[in-house]
Amino acid sequence: MKHVLILSASPRKNGNSDILCRQFMRGAQDAGHRTELISLYDKSTEFCRACYACFTTGRCVLRDDMEEILDKMQQADVIVVATPTYFYSMNGKLKTVIDRFLPRWQNLGGHDVYLIITGHDRKEGLKLVEEELNTIFTGLGNQVKGCIWGEEVWQKGEVENTKAMDEAYQAGSHI
Repeated sequence: MKHVLILSASPRKNGNSDILCRQFMRGAQDAGHRTELISLYDKSTEFCRACYACFTTGRCVLRDDMEEILDKMQQADVIVVATPTYFYSMNGKLKTVIDRFLPRWQNLGGHDVYLIITGHDRKEGLKLVEEELNTIFTGLGNQVKGCIWGEEVWQKGEVENTKAMDEAYQAGSHI
């Protein structure tokens, strides 16, 4: 049994990214794995101040929910990162969280990582987000195992009845 941590950067409850996260989670649970979903928009995460105090203390000077998120990431076997695309990039909430990896970046490797990327473009238009997230997570020492594409979806719920739903379930059930 693996511990699967899902980080959803969807700003909309039951938005397309969030729906795919829950589908991945259902697949992992059906396969007997322990899952936890964190909606990043429910968490308080301030911007990194680049003070680098964390280099000497190992802790961020900001007191918000990032320490809890980092603890959970370190404890997980599998990390799922989901984001809608905004102007051909990950959304700002996810980028803010990633910037705050700084105090523990050396201890965030060794995980299997899955990416969930949604947007109104076809996969070709979403590839920049995959490349960026793949670079970040492999650079931390993780192995990106796959990417689920919620392509050509914009309005809330449009991802339902697409192939991405089955892909998310299958990825979760085969970790």
